[in-house]
Amino acid sequence: MARIIAFVPDLLFGSTVLGMISAAGHDGVLASDLAVARIDGADGLIIDLTADPADRLEAVASALAEHRVPTLAFYSHVEADVRAMAEESGIDVVVPRSRMAREGGALIERLITPG
Repeated sequence: MARIIAFVPDLLFGSTVLGMISAAGHDGVLASDLAVARIDGADGLIIDLTADPADRLEAVASALAEHRVPTLAFYSHVEADVRAMAEESGIDVVVPRSRMAREGGALIERLITPG
């Protein structure tokens, strides 16, 4: 069982993501502030980039500088530049929010058990 931290400020979708994590057989924690979240014991990280993507990517980079963990991010499909920024920053899996909603469990498994 993996421990996955989800930084999804939208509480409704955050609850959905926690449900996906649980359904995949893992332990999920919803973080309200990535800058202070303790990711040192995490096996995976899920980041919502639908608002303030530059700030969130900066927080991810800072957190991952100390503890590298597999990371999945989702963004608004109309913001292709956000996808490019996330990929350039080293996020492992970057998908539109709609795909996260449809395939979240499979994406989480891909994140935790790559290959």
